[in-house]
Amino acid sequence: MLTYLLGPLLALLPRRWRCMLPVGESIQWRRATVLSGFAESVITLMAIIYWYSYSVTHWAEDAVYAAIRAGARIDPNAVGLAALALWATHPLTWAIAFAGIEGAVRLVSAAFTETNLGILPLFLLDKIILKLSGRTEQSAARAAGYSEGNFSSCVGAIREKSMVRRLSQVPDELFFSGSGPDEILEIRACGRKADWNPPRTVRYQDTFYRLEACTDGMPPRQFRYTLRKLPAGMMGRTVLVYSPEETPVLAKG
Repeated sequence: MLTYLLGPLLALLPRRWRCMLPVGESIQWRRATVLSGFAESVITLMAIIYWYSYSVTHWAEDAVYAAIRAGARIDPNAVGLAALALWATHPLTWAIAFAGIEGAVRLVSAAFTETNLGILPLFLLDKIILKLSGRTEQSAARAAGYSEGNFSSCVGAIREKSMVRRLSQVPDELFFSGSGPDEILEIRACGRKADWNPPRTVRYQDTFYRLEACTDGMPPRQFRYTLRKLPAGMMGRTVLVYSPEETPVLAKG
């Protein structure tokens, strides 16, 4: 429920801010970002239609007639075209258009590349705050090998998707090491698993694990997820259920 009520609004925030939210693990950020990007695109479309209607019939047209009265040589038949040119060059028009394009990019990135982008102004504000405070950012996403840059992460995710399509689809491979409380499960997959970001809790069969790292592997299973077994009765607030469609194969140590 939080994904659909608060998620689209919170998805506007930079990734680092979302990670600090107490409800961050309860929200499916991919769905929330898709809804947020769609809402941003629709709202900006409505805004630019209203802004066009208001501008061309009010201040832009008035500005053209004022210029004619002041002696400017403008063909009265071209008043509408001149007003449209003023509207098109206004900074607010460009700002609304940018928001619409940004919303479409966020929607497509989340839907097809699983890259959940916040809005650019808040992303830049976050970078400025980090710069002024002298702190460095080492988020779980970066530790897992994800890019923090909005544009670079989107391009990288698209390239990753195209690479995955070229590779053969094979079942996941499981590798167990250690025993008892020190048991480690490594899942080797041919595709990235949505919302599998450290330190989420994952349940496989009747055992709970904590996702500790996401690293690069070798094709055709180029995604490796390292999980550590949790003590009995210990779990996170939200649990990812690992139940693959194809039966995983066991790797030999």
